[in-house]
Amino acid sequence: MRLLQAEELFRKVLEVGSKNKAARLLGLDVGSKYVGVAISDEKNRVAMPLSVLCRTKTNINLMADDFKTLVSMYSIAGFVVGYPFKIYGQPCASAIQVSLAGELCKTGKLDDLPYAYWDENFTSKCVEALLHPLNLKDLDDAKTMTDKFAAVCILQGQNQTYSTDPRAPQGKNECRRQPSPPSQATRALGSDQTG
Repeated sequence: MRLLQAEELFRKVLEVGSKNKAARLLGLDVGSKYVGVAISDEKNRVAMPLSVLCRTKTNINLMADDFKTLVSMYSIAGFVVGYPFKIYGQPCASAIQVSLAGELCKTGKLDDLPYAYWDENFTSKCVEALLHPLNLKDLDDAKTMTDKFAAVCILQGQNQTYSTDPRAPQGKNECRRQPSPPSQATRALGSDQTG
């Protein structure tokens, strides 16, 4: 797996999509126990909920196999991983998302796929606020829905930003929408954490 800037990932997916029938993105909302997964439509304009994967210290190979299956099933060309950036796009040193990406890289099963980080601040809180009126009684169902739709918010944010014109320059006030990937030191910090 290769880490790219979000704009670069979107352009790459468009290039692959122009050669093939479809090239989609997967959006990931990474938590310590669960990973919400969303998928884009074939034109990478709309994000839809897909599933939730359980995450443990010992199942990273199974998760990589699941992602590999999704890649072949849906013509996935890359991942958009939610990341809790601080204000002005500064990386958060303790992010567990870096740990998952590093663990998936170590499996070697997804080496040909690029990924990018996208600011996930408040996605889960927004989804919880939307789901609250539904008054879901089953806490597991509520958690699963929150994780799936947080992944939708992450992927939709990226799709919406670049689907109109992926080469459009980003304004000064939009740095949180197109954050820089974490530095090597931050990646090293994150890869030592376990979920």
